[in-house]
Amino acid sequence: MPELMQFILSGLTVGAVYALVALGFTIIYNASDVVNFAQGEFVMLGGMITVFAHGAGMPLPLAAVIAILVTAGVGVALNKLAIEPARGAPVVSLIIITIGASIFIRGVTQLVFDKQLHRFPAFSGDAPIRILGATILPQSLWVMAGAVTVFIALWLFFTRTLTGKAILATSNNRLAAQLVGINTNWVMTLSFALSAGIGALAGVLVTPITLVSYDVGIALALKGFAAAMLGGMGNPKGALVGGILLGLFEALTAGYISSQYKDAAAFIVILAVLFAMPQGLFGKKSTDRV
Repeated sequence: MPELMQFILSGLTVGAVYALVALGFTIIYNASDVVNFAQGEFVMLGGMITVFAHGAGMPLPLAAVIAILVTAGVGVALNKLAIEPARGAPVVSLIIITIGASIFIRGVTQLVFDKQLHRFPAFSGDAPIRILGATILPQSLWVMAGAVTVFIALWLFFTRTLTGKAILATSNNRLAAQLVGINTNWVMTLSFALSAGIGALAGVLVTPITLVSYDVGIALALKGFAAAMLGGMGNPKGALVGGILLGLFEALTAGYISSQYKDAAAFIVILAVLFAMPQGLFGKKSTDRV
């Protein structure tokens, strides 16, 4: 029982990070139908900027806020300089643009900072907490709480605010949204800023546990995309559940089989789910009127 509980707690921590990345995918997908594979780099930037800002003498909370704001600015720049000029291009072309942006951000980060692994102090210390014979770091609770808080905030944003509904309207029919007075360019800019900010928040929360370097974004982007697909692309609830399930699959596979197979096992499960339900666990089936 303690072993199983330990694997579950580890899976929930990792899954919460995947969920935050998947929520970032969801925001941009809802606004533009674009899958942004630079999302993992936003997580990396949040961690790296916080590390070096804190190392320069800034208080940790201020360094974290600056990291989130700077990363949100990078997201806006990505939209303005790369996505908007290519508006109207095939979706595949836009995806390739985001992959290129990911490579560019990774290269610039390597030049501006370095190639080393970094961390900063945990928010509430490193003394482990015992739960049913297992242990969990206080920082892991921050990660889980952050994922749940972001999910609730996004749910309220999309369902209770005019701006959130404008994002959904833009995704459903961009031309119709423009005709009723929605500034779709502003909606896109806001979506990229929110997505980048959430990614940076994930980086800030998880860096004290997993460390950060310039190249950690690749794996996070793939896992976040897998979580979003598992839950149903474009569905915030699906992103949260998909991320948690993916984290649990990985932790249980690593614990009971081998850590070498955790990635393969997770993607095999996802492929099986998508084979049975291509729309994901919470995605809606689309129908075309002819």
